[in-house]
Amino acid sequence: MKVDSAGLRVLSRAECIQLLASTPLGRIVFTDRALPAIQPVNYTLDGDTLVIRTAAGSKLAAAVRDTIVALEADVFDSDGRTGWSVTVVGQAHAVGDVHEVSRLARLPLAPWTSRTAEPAGGADHYIVLPIEQVSGRRVCTHP
Repeated sequence: MKVDSAGLRVLSRAECIQLLASTPLGRIVFTDRALPAIQPVNYTLDGDTLVIRTAAGSKLAAAVRDTIVALEADVFDSDGRTGWSVTVVGQAHAVGDVHEVSRLARLPLAPWTSRTAEPAGGADHYIVLPIEQVSGRRVCTHP
């Protein structure tokens, strides 16, 4: 078992991907008008790629066009002092091909911000983030 300098267990790539698949919500880090921005997003895994669905006119859709972004997902139990955190870094891009959009629309990825399958603000816009770099840590109170 590998442990980092803070005493956290370092997760393998396979463990990171398994944990990413276990929760549908993360935070994407991107650049908005030359400033760092963080926004909660729901996502799903499509192989080794994260798929994010947003409205076509959203701030995220406008900012993320073939650009390097990070996505962080985590789960923590503050009472039990356990949990994990996984970070993905990669070059995200918008999906423009109508056949690929149609395929992605069949993935289990409904927006959290509404009770309908239609994203707030209009048409579906998909952003894909290939998992190029991934790292993760597990917090546990026992060895």
